[in-house]
Amino acid sequence: MKRSFIAAALFLLFTGLAYSQEFDPAFGINGLTTTSAADADSNHTPQAVSGGVFPSFGADVLFLKFHRLQAGVISNVAWRGGQGNYLQDLYGNNIPYRPIFYTFNGLVAAKVNKRITVEGYGGLGGESVRFYQGSFTCSFTGCTNYTSSNHFLGDIGGGVRLYVWNRLFVRPEAQVYFVRNNVEFSSAVATRAGVSIGYTFGNR
Repeated sequence: MKRSFIAAALFLLFTGLAYSQEFDPAFGINGLTTTSAADADSNHTPQAVSGGVFPSFGADVLFLKFHRLQAGVISNVAWRGGQGNYLQDLYGNNIPYRPIFYTFNGLVAAKVNKRITVEGYGGLGGESVRFYQGSFTCSFTGCTNYTSSNHFLGDIGGGVRLYVWNRLFVRPEAQVYFVRNNVEFSSAVATRAGVSIGYTFGNR
């Protein structure tokens, strides 16, 4: 299901690219905050998904324009750069894990002036948590050394594109994830915040 969602998102993204007025890929570095393990309620595991550095990659296509407003789609993925340690198993061992968040959203961008564009978006996506094992498991699709726990999510977010040189921009940004049945962690809500660097192709 996760692969089908990503394939559909990429298809729509690059279909939009064919008709777009603007294309903006970007790479970012982020932190993730959520409810602490100590504050988890009875419906969630006392394990915070936050901690570590979260790289991200995303791109948008803008194909509708109304004076200073543009509309289109944006897709991004953020993952924990290093493996974290999950709660100990029944034998007292820590379980290495890595959360991955991916989204596909509608986007509205408002051009304030030549150097500043404000963005807001919202949509759907998924959280995939990989729990790493000490050995590989193989099937007809290949071999992996992890099992995955997957959840749907909704999200909202935004950023401010600051053009620092020609078409090169720096974008402070934040994105809030609302994860369905996120029982492996302390909360259903997590916030990603950071800075990305990108480049604008097409019209500005």
